[in-house]
Amino acid sequence: MTTSNTGTGDVDAAVREELSRLRDSIDNIDAAVVHMLAERFKCTQQVGHLKARHQLPPADPARESRQIARLRTLAENAKLDPAFAEKFLNFIVGEVIRHHERIADETLNGSAPGGN
Repeated sequence: MTTSNTGTGDVDAAVREELSRLRDSIDNIDAAVVHMLAERFKCTQQVGHLKARHQLPPADPARESRQIARLRTLAENAKLDPAFAEKFLNFIVGEVIRHHERIADETLNGSAPGGN
């Protein structure tokens, strides 16, 4: 949800219309990002269960390093700050590892799976 910090009386109608159009696009992109992250986490949950069943560690530092390098290159090619992309991936990977640790604990202790 976007909010406006501009009054309606002092801004040209064409500017307000353009702001609204751009913000609508941003809102659509935000929705797509959320749905893509949900799909990504569905996949990583399956990875977590596979790792737990085969007693593999929740984290894979070598893969994480490769993914960071890959994402930094993608970011550079897309004209996005690679440091920002790396921070974003590190946040996601941290959440994935936390989920994998929980899944491993539940598998080891035989407890029912919890929520995300």
